[in-house]
This record gives sequence, structure tokens and C-alpha cells, in this order.
Amino acid sequence: MPIVKDFFIALSNNTFLNNAAKNIGPVLGANKVVAGNTIPKLLDTIEQLNAKGISVTVDNLGEFVATKGEALKAKEQILEIMAAIYDHQLDAHMSVKLSQLGAEFDIELAYDNLREILLKAHEYDNMHINIDTEKYDSLFAITQTLDRLKGEFKNVGTVIQAYLYKADALVDKYPELRLRMVKGAYKEEQNIAYQTKEEIDENYIHLVEKRLKNAKHLTSIATHDDRIINHVKQFVRDNKIERDRFEFQMLYGFRSELAEAIAKEGYQFCIYVPYGDDWFGYFMRRLAERPQNINLAIKEFIKPQFVKKAGLFTGSLVVTGLALKYLSKRGK
Repeated sequence: MPIVKDFFIALSNNTFLNNAAKNIGPVLGANKVVAGNTIPKLLDTIEQLNAKGISVTVDNLGEFVATKGEALKAKEQILEIMAAIYDHQLDAHMSVKLSQLGAEFDIELAYDNLREILLKAHEYDNMHINIDTEKYDSLFAITQTLDRLKGEFKNVGTVIQAYLYKADALVDKYPELRLRMVKGAYKEEQNIAYQTKEEIDENYIHLVEKRLKNAKHLTSIATHDDRIINHVKQFVRDNKIERDRFEFQMLYGFRSELAEAIAKEGYQFCIYVPYGDDWFGYFMRRLAERPQNINLAIKEFIKPQFVKKAGLFTGSLVVTGLALKYLSKRGK
């Protein structure tokens, strides 16, 4: 139901709730979808996934960056994670948000921060750096920055959101870059994006097929949808597309058994692993886009200690949203 999805998106964009939730992540069950908030915990998660033949892309959580100091701190955190990955020789790379590097108030600062990250990544065996897409309002800044960097660096890529009408043109624009294909997790207006699941799914499949036929670099197919996964498997067989040209990708903590099964089939597989304290906005968007996980979330969130530690206001908002989602699913 669109109204329930909108509710979760609104929660994800609420600065007060994001700040309030930082210290109570474990109580809320955030550790099920976020790999802790210390480097050792993150490295342990990556090592466990690598042992199962699964690579990792790490997201250093945090979107509400409003000052140069905060942007520089985020850059240093990302560099610290990259150094730890390289020192431990793990199969992992970084996904970064331009807004976290200062783009919403100083695009040149964000560009300089990202370029420094890419220079260091080049030293680390040309580690891949993916620029995550965000709200539509940020798309121009992201593509502008990417266009400035892609001539200098070969280890940079971005994300294509299939619900955007512009997605088709972006796939055509970047055949030489590594791209992650997603459906899209933000609330966008009707004149910007497809609104129904059917339209988005149809465009997603169209874009994936187009990309697999024409791309000159790796394509990450990020979905938990069995129907789409099976469709892609059949498509690559029918078109004799080599498995080293693409990978499947899923979110940490979601459908882990399926991820491991696909990796065991011999497909390249990558898990998107969030890390840090700023987990709330990320988690709310995951609930908005994936109702299958709502039962697990409710079991965690309605425990007495949640209300006690989270506070009545925060707790009631989250539990109300979860309950609405749960009831909407039960009513189908």
C-alpha cells in the first residue's frame, strides 16, 4: 500500500528520529541488518561472508551531513574502513554517498573528498568505489561529479534506479562503468518516476537485459525478487552471457540463505553491508521497500525493553508504522 510506504520514507527522512535512534540500535534489532559500529565487528562480518564465496560492498552509514567538519569526518571514516579492508586482504569495496561528503552544501568539497578516496583506493589494488544514488534532487550532482572523475579513475561507478524515467538514458550513458541496478527506495513524484510495482519491475528487467547485452563492465543486479533472479538466470543462459560480466547483490540480513545458495551455484555474489550508528534511515527505507521483513521487525520492536529505552515518542512512531505495514499485508 503506497500510504504505508510513504510513512516509512517519512520516518527515514526525520532527523530527530535518526538522531534519537543512534544509541539504541541493538535494542531495536538493527544488528540484524547492520554490521555493528566498530571496525573489528565489520571485518568479522566481511570475513564470514568471504568464507562463503560472497564479496562485500560497505556503506558507512550517515546522510544528515550539514557542515564541512562532518563531511571531513565521514571521509576519514571511509578511508579508515578502506585501510582495514586492504590490510586484512578482504574481498570488499566501498559504497559512498555524495551527500555524506558534503554535496548538499558544497559540491566542490564533496568532489575533493571523493577524489581523495579514489586516489587512496587506487593505491589499495584499485579498490572499487561506488557512488550510491539518493533522492532525485541529488541526481544531477552525482552524475556531474561522476563525469568529472570517470576519465581519471577506472575504479568508480554508480547506481541506476529503475523507477526513474531517466534510468534508460543513464544506462546508455555509462556502458564502460561498473553499475549497480536497483529498483529505487525513495519517494519520488509521478512526473519523475514510475509509481507502481508492476511498472518498476518491468523497467528493471528491461534495463538489466539492456545492460547485460551492451555493458563493457560489471553489472550488479541488486534484487531479492525470486522472479527477477530466475528471469536473469534464464536470460544469461539464452544469450550466452558469461558469469564474470555480472553479479547478484542483496542487502545484509535479508534472504541470507538464498544469497548463499546462489553463490554456491557458481554465480558472483555481493552483499551490501551497512556499518555504523546512523542506521535508522537506512532501516526504514528497507522496511518501506521490502514488506516481507516486517514480521521480523515487529518481533524485535514490540519488546518491552524497546519502549523503555527508545522512549514513548520514538517507540510509538516506529511500532505504529510497523503495525500498519503488518496489517496491510495481512489484509491482502
